[in-house]
Amino acid sequence: MVAKCQVISLCRSLLRAGRKYPDYNIREYTKQRTLDGFRMNGNLTDQSKVNEVYAEGKEQLEVVERVLKVYLAYPPKTKNIMELNVQ
Repeated sequence: MVAKCQVISLCRSLLRAGRKYPDYNIREYTKQRTLDGFRMNGNLTDQSKVNEVYAEGKEQLEVVERVLKVYLAYPPKTKNIMELNVQ
């Protein structure tokens, strides 16, 4: 049985992991995707469905953290438009 505090903790963990990306677009995408997912499933009452969605969220957190490690280990060589100096 998943408690409400565990769900809130998962949401915060996903948002924190998304904020670590240096690329603005990826940061905003992970933030929006996280918030949309939690809003969409916020009215679930069936405990088995809540457990299933919570497990899927934990898997997504692992994916986000794994991709972040790779992204930080091999940063892109080109800068995005937000990092370029206006000349």
